[in-house]
Amino acid sequence: MRILAVDPGYERLGIAVLEKLPRQKEAALYSGCIRTPKTLPHAERLLKISEEVRNVIDEYEPRALAIETLFLAVNQKTAMPVAEARGAVLVEAARAGLPVYEYTPLQIKIAVTGYGKSDKKQVMEMVKKLVALPSGKRLDDEYDAIAVGLTCLASTNNQRPTTNYK
Repeated sequence: MRILAVDPGYERLGIAVLEKLPRQKEAALYSGCIRTPKTLPHAERLLKISEEVRNVIDEYEPRALAIETLFLAVNQKTAMPVAEARGAVLVEAARAGLPVYEYTPLQIKIAVTGYGKSDKKQVMEMVKKLVALPSGKRLDDEYDAIAVGLTCLASTNNQRPTTNYK
């Protein structure tokens, strides 16, 4: 199973491609951070996100999209732009015919650390233990995207996609 995993953001969007093979550790085939400069107009920032997500889909050919739901209490000022960035990702999933699996921050923390009130550092440390990662420095957005993907790989046998475009 190959999953495109996204931690939605507007200025920085975490993205990863994970693969699970029988009797092997999950592997991160790709992880990155899509950045949109504040100097770009809003529509162009969304276009950049859309294009980069499409490039990753075209290159890695995932079978599904796993994406975090929005948690509006954290920063309501950025909620709308993040929701729109999330929408750009969902459009690309629909274009590629990918089923979509959505997870709350609580579900992700429980799946990765076993504790729903884990902090970012605990999630990052568990991701490093659970996934075969290529060497290199990563931003926390990338670790968050990988955690979303791990949640999906751990739960897709028992879960129906939120949206299925096929």
